[in-house]
Formats: sequence, C-alpha cells, structure tokens
Amino acid sequence: MTEYQTGPRRLPAGFDLDGHLERLDADGFTIVKDYLGEDQLARFREGLKPYLNTYRGRNPFEGFATERVYTLVGRAKIYEEIACDHRLLAILDRLLAPNYLLSADHAICIYPGEKAQALHFDDGFYRGSHKWPSERIQAVREAVARGEITAAAEHRTQLTMPPGALCVFQGTLLHGGGANRTDAPRLAFTNQYCEPWARPQENFFLGVPKERVRNMGREMQILLGYELLPPANIMGQVSGYHPIKTLDPDFVLPILR
Repeated sequence: MTEYQTGPRRLPAGFDLDGHLERLDADGFTIVKDYLGEDQLARFREGLKPYLNTYRGRNPFEGFATERVYTLVGRAKIYEEIACDHRLLAILDRLLAPNYLLSADHAICIYPGEKAQALHFDDGFYRGSHKWPSERIQAVREAVARGEITAAAEHRTQLTMPPGALCVFQGTLLHGGGANRTDAPRLAFTNQYCEPWARPQENFFLGVPKERVRNMGREMQILLGYELLPPANIMGQVSGYHPIKTLDPDFVLPILR
C-alpha cells in the first residue's frame, strides 16, 4: 500500500553514509558522534527520572548493579526522535528489508561497582562476530556458556564516546558492557532493530497504548509494526485489514462485529 511510504531520508550535509557502512562491514561497528544534541540529551535524561532507582538486574548477565527501563518510545517524544533519526534509518535501510521493525528499546543505567558483563551476541541465534568462520564462532559460544570468556578476552576493542554519540553495531558482534569503576552511574540507551519477518524482543503492540501510537509519526508507527510486509502485502494484516486501520478510534475488529 504505497500511500504509507515515508519518502527519502533527510540527511544533514556531510553525513558520510557510505563511510559508516564501510566501517560496519570492516569493524562490525561505526560511531555517529553528534547523534544527540544538548537539548535532546537533557530531555532524554529528564524523561527517565520518574523511572530510575526502582529496579536492579536479576542475574549477573543483567547486572545486579544495573537498571533497565523498557519501551522508551511509549514514554516521551524524545525517544521517538532517537529511534527515527534519519541518519540511523539510512544505515538500516541498507542492511534490512523494507518495513523493518524496532525490536527492543530501553535505557540501561550501570551503577558504580557493577562488574563487567560477559561477552555475548545480541542475536545469539544467528552467526556471530561478525566475519568469523563458523568453527571459531562455535568455539566462542561454548566458551561463553562455560563462563570462560569475559570482557578481558583477547582482541577486544575498548569503546569510549562523548555524550550524545551513537554506536551502531551488528547484532552478531561479540560485545559486553564494561565494568563501572567510577563513582557515578553510566546511562545509555539501546535500540535494536530486526527484519520485518522476525519477532521483536519487545511486544510493542501490547506495550505502547494505541492512543499514543496514533500521535506518533508514520516512521515510528512502521517501526512498531503498523505496516505490511512487501511484496505480497499480506504479512502483518489484521483480519484482512491494513494494521494502520486499527488505530482509527472507530475501527471494530471483525471478530467483534
């Protein structure tokens, strides 16, 4: 249904899309240094204040001194801006099929004293990190399962960035959160995206109320799953209807008519 297409990406002058893609291919990650401005950073932090200091992780992987706040896009406009920035979407356009989905969207606050997280792949069910042969990947998987690989593993890259920077990396990249040896919390966010046919980690249909989705931009609605999968345009339908129609306050599910 072409009436819901969003048009070309609006990219700032000097944004080196091809360069980011080349670094992703060569290194497994790339950095957009000025992803968030000072105003956005302030709104990002302010929007989290009501939700922080209420939760800690349940196991060493989550981190006993780490806090997560899920489903950010349903909490404030700033998180929609973060998820839909055209610089990020332009990169994703080259990597994923049309109408790809937001898979996970949460903030992570690592408090002082937290230990280093075990190295892992975010897409653990896919081949990992990110150009290795399958034999090496399997050996790493087995070592991780045995607890033999930590953040001090050989060939690691220690990543540091200024406030507001964005690191884009493939879900098959081996990585882990570093220990917090300072006296201040370290706050960040993680937005994860997946192919349009894959099941997202977070169920945004249930997690974000429809009255909030109605007021979101079309790009955000697509990322939450309110679109069909081309070319057949039948995958994702709701009783034969385009999913965007379910946002109409007057829409009644056929099963209830």
